[in-house]
Amino acid sequence: MIDKELIRSIISEGYEYIPHIDLVPRNLAFEPAGNYVFVGVRQAGKSYTLYQLIQEKLSDGVPVENMVYINFDDERLHGMQCDQLNLILEANYSVREVKPTFFFDEIQNVDSWEKFARRLANQKYQVYITGSNAKMLSRDIQTVLGGRYIDMAIYPYSFAEFLSANGIERGARWMYGQKRGEVERAFNDYFQWGGFPELIRFKEKRVWLNGLYNRIFFNDLVVRHKIKNEEALRLVLRKLAESVCQPISYTRLCNMVKAVGVLCGTATVIEYINHFMDACLIFPLQNYASRFVDRETTKKFYFVDNGLLNLFLRENQSSLLENLCAIEMRKRYGDKLYYYLHNIEVDFYVPEEDLAIQSSYRFSDENTIKREITALEKLHKTHPLKKAIIVTRDDETTINKGNLVIDVVPIWKWILTM
Repeated sequence: MIDKELIRSIISEGYEYIPHIDLVPRNLAFEPAGNYVFVGVRQAGKSYTLYQLIQEKLSDGVPVENMVYINFDDERLHGMQCDQLNLILEANYSVREVKPTFFFDEIQNVDSWEKFARRLANQKYQVYITGSNAKMLSRDIQTVLGGRYIDMAIYPYSFAEFLSANGIERGARWMYGQKRGEVERAFNDYFQWGGFPELIRFKEKRVWLNGLYNRIFFNDLVVRHKIKNEEALRLVLRKLAESVCQPISYTRLCNMVKAVGVLCGTATVIEYINHFMDACLIFPLQNYASRFVDRETTKKFYFVDNGLLNLFLRENQSSLLENLCAIEMRKRYGDKLYYYLHNIEVDFYVPEEDLAIQSSYRFSDENTIKREITALEKLHKTHPLKKAIIVTRDDETTINKGNLVIDVVPIWKWILTM
C-alpha cells in the first residue's frame, strides 16, 4: 500500500546511501534556479546525475534533509497514480517544515506525472527529473510542462569521463610520455564497447550490452508501443545499423526490409524510427544542401553509443569511427549539426561555426586522401570554412591548401582536445 509512511521510509533511505555513492563527476552546467528534465538511453547515467547534484549541494552546505529523492522504479511504488504524488509533499511536511529540492528518478512510470511537475514548478519548488523516454525531450517538454523545465540530454561517458572512471588521470604533458600509450590502450576498449558507466565493471562486455539492448528492445519499444511485428522492428533497426554512415530514405529502408521477405510499409518504418528516437537509441542528421522535403525524408542515422552499434556490425571499424565522431559532434552542436551532400560529400558540417569534418579510418590510401581533401576544398569555395578537420584512427598531419588549413587528427586525441 502506497501511503505517507512508505514515502517517508523511501525518503529516509535516500538520505542514508546517496551521500556515500562513489561518482565520476561529469562536467554539466546548470542554471542555479532552473528546473531540469534529464533524458537519455537506459543506463546512460541519468540517476548518477541526480546523485552528483545532491552531493554537490551537500558540499555547498545544504542539509540532506532539504532534499527529497524518489526513485519511481522502486517496486514498492509500482502502480502509483498521479493523484498519489501529493503524498510526497505530505510526507515531507509531516516531519519538517523546510521547502525541499525534489529529485525524481524515472518519473514517467507514473501516468500524468507532468501535472504534478507543473504544479511544483508553479509553487516555486526546484525540481530535477529523469526519464528514459525521449518523449520527455524538448519537442514535448515545452508542451507537457508548459515551459517550466529545461531539458538536458544525458549520454553515456565521454572518453575523458571513461578515463577518469578507469582511474587514468592525464597530466599536463600526457601526450609525450608513457601516459599516452595508456590512454590509447584504453581508447581501444572505448571505441569498441562504448561508454555506458555500468559496463566498466564487467569483463564480458558483449553479454552486458546484449542484455541492455534486449531491455531497450522489449521494454522501451515492443511493450511501450505495443508492437506486434517484432521481426520487422528488429530488422529495421539492423538495417539502420548496417547503413549508419549512409544517407537513407524511408522508402529505401522499407524496400530493404521487404527484400528479405518481411512485410512492412513506409508509414510503419517511419513509426519505428520515431520509436527508436523516443528510446534515445538513435539520432538523425539532415543534409544541409537538401530542399526541405528531402531533408525530412532522407537522413543519416547514428547510434547513441558505439557499444550498441557494435552489436550489429562485423569488423566495420570505419562505421564505428564515424559514429563516434557523430556522437561527439551531436553533444556539442545539437541540432546545428548537419552532413553536406551536393556533388560532394562531407560527413559533418556546422554552418554556424564554419566547421567541416571528415571521418576517414585509414588516411594512407591516395584515393582516400584525394577524395577527402577535394570535398573539403570544394565546400570551402562555396561556404568558406574557418576550420576543416579529417578525423582518423591513428594518422596525424597538417595539410595546407591555399587559404584552407586541414588538420588530420587521430580520434582519441581529437575527442580529448576538441
